[in-house]
Amino acid sequence: MNIIRDTGKSFDLEDFLSKPLVAHLSTVVEDAPRDSPVWFYWKDNKIWIIGTASDTFPDRIRENPKCAIGIVNYNHHNGLFLHAGFRGTATVKPFEKIIADQLISRYLGTEIEEWDPRFKNLDNSNVLICFTPETVVVRDQSFVLHK
Repeated sequence: MNIIRDTGKSFDLEDFLSKPLVAHLSTVVEDAPRDSPVWFYWKDNKIWIIGTASDTFPDRIRENPKCAIGIVNYNHHNGLFLHAGFRGTATVKPFEKIIADQLISRYLGTEIEEWDPRFKNLDNSNVLICFTPETVVVRDQSFVLHK
């Protein structure tokens, strides 16, 4: 994976990817871009995403594995604005409960009994998306608030 750090300010990518941020998965169907907000899990230089039966992005990835993922950590109260933009390919993999539970626990905590029922009983009717980045652009676009 080629990491492109913007001139000027940058940030620790591993620390950034350990946070429960929302990613935007961009795929293409018939030359038209599509965007899907997703939860993700970063492991072994790959981004893992759960695809459910109602999601359409797994089919788009099967048709065209080239995609992009953008992740932003933004706080308008203090001017924090961190962005990582990934380009690469994704594959649709069989569902693995261990990876799915690790992914969901980043967002909902480790107490499974407290999870929303939609996330407690995921099974093999779901899939995992394994995104392998070729490049990532890392930019700290934070700003100073003047009061």
